Order: sequence, then structure tokens, then C-alpha cells
Amino acid sequence: MLSFRHLGVKLTLLYSGLFAAAMLAIGVSVAFAPATALPWLFGAIALVGLATVAIGSWLLARSLTRPITALDEAARKLERGEEAHVEIASYAEIARLAERFNTMAGGMKERERRIRQLAMHDPESALQNRRSFEAAMALQARNATGMAIAAVGIDRFHHVRNAIGYQMAGEVVKTLGGRLKDICGAARVSRLSADTLGVILPAREDAALLALGANILRRIDVPVRIGHDAIDVIVTIGIARQTDAATPGDMITQASVAIDQARAANRRVGLFDAAAYGDPRRNLALMSELRAAMSNGDAYLAHQPKYDLRTGKISGVEALMRWRHPQRGMISPDIFITMAEDTGHVRRVTEWVLARAIAEQANMRAAGHDLPVSVNVSGRLLGETAFADKALAMIANAEASICFEITETAVIDNAALAFATIARCGEAGVGISIDDYGSGLSSLSYLKQIRAQELKIDKTFVLSAAESGRDALLIKSTIDLAHSLGMKVTAEGVETRQTLALLASMGCDVAQGYLIGKPMPMADIIAMLNAPAQKLPFAAGAMRA
Repeated sequence: MLSFRHLGVKLTLLYSGLFAAAMLAIGVSVAFAPATALPWLFGAIALVGLATVAIGSWLLARSLTRPITALDEAARKLERGEEAHVEIASYAEIARLAERFNTMAGGMKERERRIRQLAMHDPESALQNRRSFEAAMALQARNATGMAIAAVGIDRFHHVRNAIGYQMAGEVVKTLGGRLKDICGAARVSRLSADTLGVILPAREDAALLALGANILRRIDVPVRIGHDAIDVIVTIGIARQTDAATPGDMITQASVAIDQARAANRRVGLFDAAAYGDPRRNLALMSELRAAMSNGDAYLAHQPKYDLRTGKISGVEALMRWRHPQRGMISPDIFITMAEDTGHVRRVTEWVLARAIAEQANMRAAGHDLPVSVNVSGRLLGETAFADKALAMIANAEASICFEITETAVIDNAALAFATIARCGEAGVGISIDDYGSGLSSLSYLKQIRAQELKIDKTFVLSAAESGRDALLIKSTIDLAHSLGMKVTAEGVETRQTLALLASMGCDVAQGYLIGKPMPMADIIAMLNAPAQKLPFAAGAMRA
């Protein structure tokens, strides 16, 4: 039986054990409390480290990609043709790359500037070129109510350039361009072609534009001094006004045509004449129709007789091409022959005329009249040895009596080759006649060198010879000059008996004109030849009657 004393001891022991256990439990908990917080601490440290690494990586990547992005954007600007420059203040390798990029971009910009300079300027004269001129015209057409342009053509520029050299010729053009700028102020001045300058003018009436052109001519048409040399330069000005349908290119073409029209009319300043120029597209179609006409008979030869004032007989004929168009009627030779020259068809046309002339001369010979037939030869063909070869072969094979009529100015473009061709014709027995003498630039030097048998005085002098003592004096002096050079003289444009008698008294050899006979078919020529000389209306006996 358990006594209270024993129970107290047990309770005391129990209490003491519990207390010790409790105290032990409390000490363990307290001892392990710091270790329990370590995972959270390590987790926090890991999170902070990851965030630091992430932020550092982002900052590093940003510092690396920003200059690369700037380089990429600059490259895109270069691709679009824009100006590009990169500023890099860190990272030596990338900075060096950016520096090289900037150097490359600068070089590309300079090359582009030079390319634009070459594309918009004439390298020989440093003036702006046609492309730049057309751009300025287009801009002014949008911003203004109208405009005109003047094309300033340097006469015989190719001959001047050959005489003084390309470098000095370029200086001449540059000097003339500077004069134009001084005369026209802020107006755009450009070099349109080798021998033509252009200037944009304000829109004015025709009379005012011609007056402005005359003022430009007066101030620009003085000798050009290059170093110690003074070079005489003659210019012709063509003016074109803006129209609704005309592009800048069209206006430049029209102004250039106006130069040719002014030269043809012996003027120094001229406005573009649209009516005289016609429609180039229609003219091109007309050449196709001409080729067809030479095959189907719409084109034919008419022959104008030449009357010998000494023998009182017809001494030859001139073959002249005629074209009766089925819709447009008779087309002037001034139109289709000029067109053939401009479009490169003149050789084909001339060979056709020569072949027909040879055939019709054979008919005249068969009728008992062996007279020479004259054929006009373009100056463009005198420099073509292939034409000379074929033409002389055609004449030799037919044993024909042919005379080539050439203009004196035809030999100017290539004098050496032209003289060689003329010499070949003389050796082959083909006569040479200098046509339209006095109508253009007459040169005694060329007249002396051309081995011709005949000189034909232009009709502009002959038509007024009976009324103008000055023209009569020129005709008489020309006759004496030709005779002294061993040539016979034919006067063209004889239309009155008074003129015919005057020419005979001056010692002229042959007369040709409407008084003698208009161009006619070969059948009518043969009939005229068969008629007695005294029955002809222009014969000496008929005139006395």
C-alpha cells in the first residue's frame, strides 16, 4: 500500500521530470530556431541574386544592342538614300565599327553628290545639262502661268571645234553660258546639246519674245576671248512658247526646230512655226507611203528642159522627182526630199531617181536625142563611198550621160571625202554641176577646188535681174568668174523674154525656167525636141517677132 510519503516523492519526481522535459524541449526549440529561418534567408538571397543578374544582363544587353540598333537604323537610312551618322561613346570595338560606318556613309554621300553633279551638269562646260533644264521647266510649269524657252545655237560649231580643239570649244560654250546668265539674270541656263544652249524666258507675246531674243543676240554675239585669242562666234536663236500639250522635251525640240527655221529664212532670231514644221509622226508615216509610191507609180520623174543660148537648142534636161499622193494630191518636193534627208532615206530615193533617169534617157536616145540628164545629189551622199560605188556602176552599165547637181555647201561637212567623190565622178565621165550658186555661203576656195563643168546661178537673183541693177551686176560677175574657171553658166528661174535677152547679152550659156518649159514627162520633152527650133515660143526668132 502506497503511503502519502511515497506519493509525494513520486509526484515530486514526476513534476521534476516534466519540468526537465519541458525545459529540455524549450532549449531545443530555442536552439533550432535560427536554423528554421535559414531556408527563407537563402531563398531571399537567391531571389535578390537572380534579380541582380537579370537586371545586370538587361543593362548589359541594352548597352550592347543600342549601338547595334543605331547602326542598323543608320544602314536602313542609307538604303533609303537618306543621310546617316552614328554617335557611339563606349565600347571601343563597336565605336571603331561605328567610325568605319560613318566613314563609309560619308564616302557614299560624296559619291552620290558627284553622281548627281554628273547627272545634272555638262562636264565640258560645267553648265547644267538638258535633264536639269527639263526638271526646271517642269517645276516652273507647275508654279507659273506660262513660260517660253530660247535655244541659242552656235552656227557651224562642229567646224569651229575641229579648228580650235575640244577643250577650247568647251571654254567657248562656257563663256557663252556665262554671258546668258548675265543677260537673263536668275533664269535657268543649260547646255541642251553640243552646240546649243537653253534659257527659260517669261511668257510674253510673240513680238516681245522676238525683241527679247534680239536683245540676247546683240549682247551675246561678240567675239569670245580665250586667253590671248579672240574667237568669232555666230549664234542663231530659236524661241518656243509653252502650250497645253507640250512637254519640256517637246518645247526643247520646238526651239531647236525654230533655230533651223530661222537659218533657212536667213534670220538670226525666230519663233517656232508649227504650221511649217507639221506633224513628225505624220511625216514618218509619209515616208512609208513614199516608199510605196516609188513602187506603185505614184512617184515619177518630170524633166525640165535647158536651153542653150548660143545654139538656140535644148541641150539637156534636169530630172525632178514628183509625187502625186492618192489622198493629199501633189506633195511638194521641199517636203518629201527634206524629209528623206532627215530620216535617212535620201540614198534610197536618189538611187530610185537615178535608175529612172537612166531608163528615161534611154527612151530619149532611142527617139534620136542623146542629151545629158541632170540628177540632184544630196550633200549627205557625197561622203558615202557606197553610194558612189553603186551610182557609178549603174551609169557605167547603162552607158548613160548623167550629170550630178550638187550644192556648193554640200562639200563643207566633209570636204576631203566630198572632193574625192567628185574626182571619181569626173574620172568616170559623170558631169558635175554646182547648183543654186549664190543662195548660201559662197566660197571662192571651194569653187576653185570643185572640179565642175557647170555653175547654176540661183533663181533668186535671176527673177529680179531685169529690174535690179545690183542683181544684174552680180550675175554678170558670176558669169565672168565661172568662164575664167572653165565652167559654163546656167541661169535658173528664167520666166520672161526680157530676162532671157539680158542673160544672152551677158554671155550666159544656158537658160532654165518656166519660160523654157515647166517640168514635164519625157514624152513631152521628146515632142519638144522633135519640133523645129524656130517654132519654140522662146526662140530668138519668136522673141523678135
